[in-house]
Amino acid sequence: MNKFITLLSLICTSAFAQKEISLEDIWIKGTFKTEAVAGFRSMNDGNYYTEINEKKELQKVSFQDGKVVEILADFSNILCKGKKVNVDEYIFNEAQTKMLLLEGPQNIYRRSVLYNVYVYNLATKSVIQFCDDKILHATFSPQGDKVAYVKSNNLYVYDLSTNKEIQITKDGEWNKIINGNCDWVYEEEFGFTQAFEWSPDGKYLAFYKFDESKVPEFNFAKYDNLYPTDVRFKYPKAGEKNSTISIQLLKLQNNKVSKINIGNDTDIYIPRIKWNVYDGQLLIYQLNRKQNNLNILGYQPNTNKITSIYSEINNRYVEIKDEIIFLKNENSFLHTSEKSGYNHIWKFNLDTKQDVQITNGNWEVVQLLSTDEKLKKIYYTSTEESPLERHLYSILLNGNNKEKITNQSGTHVIECSNGCKFYLDVHSSINTPAVSTICNNSGSVLRIVKDNAKLKTIMKEFTISTQELIKVPNGLGEDLNAWVIKPANSNDGKKHPLLMFQYSGPGSQQVTNSFMGRDYWWYQMLAQKGYVIACVDGRGTGFRGEEFKKCTYKQLGKLESDDQIAAAKYFGTLPYIDKDRIGIWGWSYGGYMSSICILKGADVFKSAIAVAPVTNWRYYDNIYTERYMQKPQDNASGYDDNSPVNMVSKLKGNYYLIHGSADDNVHYQNSMEMINALIKADKDFDSEAYPNRAHGISGGNTRYHLYKRLTKFVLEKI
Repeated sequence: MNKFITLLSLICTSAFAQKEISLEDIWIKGTFKTEAVAGFRSMNDGNYYTEINEKKELQKVSFQDGKVVEILADFSNILCKGKKVNVDEYIFNEAQTKMLLLEGPQNIYRRSVLYNVYVYNLATKSVIQFCDDKILHATFSPQGDKVAYVKSNNLYVYDLSTNKEIQITKDGEWNKIINGNCDWVYEEEFGFTQAFEWSPDGKYLAFYKFDESKVPEFNFAKYDNLYPTDVRFKYPKAGEKNSTISIQLLKLQNNKVSKINIGNDTDIYIPRIKWNVYDGQLLIYQLNRKQNNLNILGYQPNTNKITSIYSEINNRYVEIKDEIIFLKNENSFLHTSEKSGYNHIWKFNLDTKQDVQITNGNWEVVQLLSTDEKLKKIYYTSTEESPLERHLYSILLNGNNKEKITNQSGTHVIECSNGCKFYLDVHSSINTPAVSTICNNSGSVLRIVKDNAKLKTIMKEFTISTQELIKVPNGLGEDLNAWVIKPANSNDGKKHPLLMFQYSGPGSQQVTNSFMGRDYWWYQMLAQKGYVIACVDGRGTGFRGEEFKKCTYKQLGKLESDDQIAAAKYFGTLPYIDKDRIGIWGWSYGGYMSSICILKGADVFKSAIAVAPVTNWRYYDNIYTERYMQKPQDNASGYDDNSPVNMVSKLKGNYYLIHGSADDNVHYQNSMEMINALIKADKDFDSEAYPNRAHGISGGNTRYHLYKRLTKFVLEKI
């Protein structure tokens, strides 16, 4: 009887494990949904954090023992004037006695989001809405007595002590003047959109003023009415004019605004402004148009004195990062730079102007996290173990006593408490979903917060192929990092079709020892249907040093596509891959690359899918494009020689072009120009437009429909 039960159990388990993944599982049912810690924030004392529980209560939790010490707010039952507030986000003031509650996000572009905003008093549980309109960037002053925000391109301050709204600027106008918010290209390429910063003492508010009146305008139709809406916005393409930018200073004592004098050169970028907590100086980053010369100015608001503090010159380009920590006990800041050939931590003394390298080696610092000035320690994550992994380390401010804190192989995404006495570690590896743990700074796990146990159990119900990390030669003596997913029956002696995925953009990375997102399940679905899936990070990608990343300078697309073609040829020599059935796909920069590959590699690739691709760098924005290519006026061959539009005569295989018609980033124009060239060359191709969809081609049923179309093409054409 026991033997029969065991045999029956094995038969059932075997049958159970043969479950096939469907697109409905991935995009509709949420079968493979992952767990994450909701609303995690470290509190200022470094001993507690906040999170949102299943009841939508905001709870204060002890790092040390995990006990809930207080329910700070019940987000399921916040009322303002009798109306329920559906909280999407919360922001503490510095004293953590109040919160801004954000509701009803409405995206303008990728990072700029309008919200209804409320002030919630934690002691009295009272709620006020200080502005009836949706606003941008609501931010408490350091003292918590005021809130600054942007409305209709103008900067406002609301005084919580007097309950009065003060309009700081009045010249804001769509497509002309922006106060306190970024223009499109700054938001997209410098990675921020809030363009104002409170001084530490709350006496000043520094803000950007963008005059974009002379920037060329781009437009597209939104098909939403009988007569479509004409969407127009300022978008400076490669070689075109930028906004004229000034840094303004609001003095809160009298609400007077003055312009800071930073020189007469307006054809520059100001990618950051930062207040120094030590001496109250405003640091203003200046970057030349070529983006190879960074100069940081220091401005004293009390005296109006401005001086040059720091400079960095690179023979290609300087990366602008947010990795900067001002020390409170000395006039210095920590920052990261590639000037040693790898991204490392440096300590710059503002008094002596000395910049001292703290970390060193043929590896990269990924994130500068926190400092404990009492112990003189810095906490950071790096690739020292492997370019494919991320680990937490500590090191003294003098560069001594480096310690590795995390031990499990894979990728550790770290959120530190203040001073990093404790941290949240979201750890995953290539075949294992993330486990979120609370740890102390010696690396000891105090408890598991989320383990994705449900997902791991569900995975056992399906045939899941192992994702392998491998090396692929590029034929030039360099090994490229790659991963591969093979069908479960790949050792059956048959040759299988191959689908390659890549992104390949400067500094990007697709191959890591970490668990992938939703595309992982699509690749597993294709593997169940007999396909091999592979991804290769070629030259130009990140975390292998400056030279490996910047070798594509002034010739985007050339070396990257050479490496993808070489990788495809290598895969074609493997016994389990059919060299006559190799396809490649990618999105955005990856779509640009897959387009080049099927043209340059016409005898290697049978098919290619290009989603939202750049097809000519002349059509893309100037900050991104000129950083890597210089202006088209100065590097015409770099632009033209590597443009898919100029290669269409080489097309032999199956080409599928997909784009959202309302893509404000990589404009639909790119695909229209590509289609025009293909028609002129009398080439067959497939194409698809997603009306009113932006660069991410999402919303409602869109992704499910898109991946049905992608799957159909893969199964029929590769």
